[in-house]
Amino acid sequence: MKHKTISLLVPCYNEERSLEASLQSCLNQTRPFDQLVFVDDSSKDGTPDILARYSDRIIAVRTPKNTGNKSSAQEFGLQFVTGDILVTTDADTLLDPHFAEEMERSFQDDDVTAVAGYVRSLPHNWLTLFRAFEYTIGQRVHKLAQNYMDYIFVMPGAASAFRTEVFKNYITFDHDTITEDLDFTFKLHYRKFKITYNPRAVSCTQDPATLKNYINQMRRWFGGGWQNLVKHCAAIPGSPIRAFELSLNYSEGIVFSILLFLIPLLNMWFEFLLLSGYFVVALLFATWAAWKERRPALMLAPFPCLIMVHINAYIYLEQFIKEVILRRKNLVWFKPERTHIPLQQLQ
Repeated sequence: MKHKTISLLVPCYNEERSLEASLQSCLNQTRPFDQLVFVDDSSKDGTPDILARYSDRIIAVRTPKNTGNKSSAQEFGLQFVTGDILVTTDADTLLDPHFAEEMERSFQDDDVTAVAGYVRSLPHNWLTLFRAFEYTIGQRVHKLAQNYMDYIFVMPGAASAFRTEVFKNYITFDHDTITEDLDFTFKLHYRKFKITYNPRAVSCTQDPATLKNYINQMRRWFGGGWQNLVKHCAAIPGSPIRAFELSLNYSEGIVFSILLFLIPLLNMWFEFLLLSGYFVVALLFATWAAWKERRPALMLAPFPCLIMVHINAYIYLEQFIKEVILRRKNLVWFKPERTHIPLQQLQ
């Protein structure tokens, strides 16, 4: 195996509840990172003190003033990155001990420019259980299919890696969308760089634990998705299968969301049958997900699905109207409230 140096870049802002556990997971790798760069975006809590305790093992830098968003903090930290491979993750995320090792293995293919890892949701309540179910289906079904078709739709911000030289030369920080990971992905595809998926490069992230935070995060995700589609529409891939995948991803969401609210107005009985069928399908997938993830609680996910599917559909349509039809671009970064991650959770 060819040796490549690997740098980790982690932006931080008021992360005292989760930072130490996250930092420990980055240090406890079977293949150690060659460089760990943590960017304190002028935090106002105990984040600087935690980073100071690890000053002999990491590079901790602080922005002159709070930048207000993740991509700006990443841009500031990029100047300190020296490794051949750049890994990005978040300060509320725990990396699997084999994460760096798996990323290095993926880059043994000289044609690979970027690698998308596998994201799991840390358990907390029914909302994070629902998110864990979505992640399982999204990555074990959709992302595997995307990898087969050689068109990964999005590089996850909590588990991605890039060839540093390519990233610095071609992936600029435009700060004109609120989902920088999707923006990076579009730019890589536009220049025909190869992106692959490694489901063994696992990270466990902290998802919103309250409905308010969940809604705000989905508004950012869906809104950022539409922003990037508008921004990169001229660069939509010429390959028919890739163009079909991309258009299906957006058009399916529009059609499904409209029908979900329209059908009850036309026929309540058909709505009942539709939701019943949806529940049965979700239960089958949840049983499979519980087996694959070795997490029996996932079998309960279909129950919140009946509620969350309506919430997601509403937000999807709302952001389509705001970002595409009305062109009211929102660039306000939403940072969800963190919950404490005990160090014992690393075990």
